[in-house]
Amino acid sequence: MTAGELEKWLETDESQAVGQKNGGGESTGHASGRRIVELLRAKKGDLGDDDLAHMRKVTGYVHRHLGQRPGGDVTDTAWRYSLMNWGHDPKK
Repeated sequence: MTAGELEKWLETDESQAVGQKNGGGESTGHASGRRIVELLRAKKGDLGDDDLAHMRKVTGYVHRHLGQRPGGDVTDTAWRYSLMNWGHDPKK
């Protein structure tokens, strides 16, 4: 997903309804999505080790989650919405 697509998605009720909530009420994936938007908009030279570590975490999550794909149409599923919070739309 592009930074703009992800940012728009994160504003939806569906985005905010899925995922494991942390202490502040926001899901881990939703918070990650906000950070991904920042990273996608940053200049490569401004990215540091913490940023690289976060993107490795994102890649790992997406790969694991893709392996848990449910059967049938996934268009309106929490599985897809969770992946989208992490910046990956499996329908694309």
